[in-house]
Amino acid sequence: MNRGFYTIMAAQFFSSLADNALLFVAIDLLISMNAPASLTPLLKLSFVLFYVLLAAFVGAFADSMPKGRVMFIANLIKIFGCSLMVFAIHPLLAYAVVGFGAAVYSPAKYGILTELLPPEKLVEANGWIEGLTVMSIILGTVLGGTLVSAHGSAFMLGYDLPFLDTGIDTTTEAALAVVVMIYILATLFNLRIPDTGAVYAHQERNPAKLIAEFATCCGTLWKDKLGQISLAVTTLFWGAGATLQFIVLKWAEKSLDMPLDKATTLIGVVALGVALGAAASAKIIPLKKSLTVVPLGIAMGVVVMCMPLVQSLVLAYPLLILIGVLSGFFVVPMNALLQHRGHVLMSAGHSIAVQNFNENLSILTMLAIYAIMITLNLDLNIIVVLFGASVAGIMFLIMKRHAMNQKEHDSLALIGEHKH
Repeated sequence: MNRGFYTIMAAQFFSSLADNALLFVAIDLLISMNAPASLTPLLKLSFVLFYVLLAAFVGAFADSMPKGRVMFIANLIKIFGCSLMVFAIHPLLAYAVVGFGAAVYSPAKYGILTELLPPEKLVEANGWIEGLTVMSIILGTVLGGTLVSAHGSAFMLGYDLPFLDTGIDTTTEAALAVVVMIYILATLFNLRIPDTGAVYAHQERNPAKLIAEFATCCGTLWKDKLGQISLAVTTLFWGAGATLQFIVLKWAEKSLDMPLDKATTLIGVVALGVALGAAASAKIIPLKKSLTVVPLGIAMGVVVMCMPLVQSLVLAYPLLILIGVLSGFFVVPMNALLQHRGHVLMSAGHSIAVQNFNENLSILTMLAIYAIMITLNLDLNIIVVLFGASVAGIMFLIMKRHAMNQKEHDSLALIGEHKH
């Protein structure tokens, strides 16, 4: 791996670290405003909204200039969104602006990998990116929990700079100041990302044509026999992962009597499992064998259904690590296969935009269903079992579909042989 790759990793790590810490600062802000419980999952929903709305445009934007510059612009948008919370703008609106920046950032972050590295390095690079993203989720979650805890805020508010009045007087302001500083650090790394010299054909500016082109790219990836399986798996994974975050927070509060700043550590535990699974998968599974990991998705759904049986921290930690390991192990090969197929069938920026659109539509749908269940006061154990069963069931259907595709492919190959 070259130096440019490690600079991208650093920029990605700090940007993602700030995104994740900010989520918990925003959740704490909602709690302090006495907002209804159903607004908490809507935070994440507001964040991913622009991934879906801008999907047709961000791919072309990412391919229109050097990717490092795109990532720099995106981080400036995130800093602006974070700053809005300081000026008492509603957390849902401010976090949506940060999501706007993240939507612009994503195609550039993944697209630059296919420009910088040969296909055989993609699984390893994805292992790195997923591993570091997960590390940033773990540390961001723990950091977010620390920033809003009584100890954390007392430490930050008691820390005075000589000869300078910062104007920071509340826990929220102190927490947001730390998050903004991390975003600024990520932005500085963006400036060091090398120009790969990749030049794409003139990018379309007409919105109607962009939407039509995006729809064509979407159709191409869904019709491709390998593309559709990897896209279905990653789409389900991200929707389930985002919802699981909020389910774990609620479960920690209900079953384990943990407040928010302590419950965030459990999300860190799941993420640690994902990192371990991702690292193992990147080492063991070559691109050619990537589809052999699909059954692990069914296993993950079944393990999630065991959560209501657990009432103690001693059992909670190993259960959550197992859920994470299974998730990480099957998502990394799927991501790499999807990127490879996307790169073969269309440009890097466009294929990532299609992936983002589907994955974030899944997040929007699953979080909306979860928010409705919370509003209806459905028992948390019922929600957990329904969630686990849905994940296992959908993964089983994806596995069946793949088997059908294989049969079709083998039949066509046989017909071809007979003709010869």
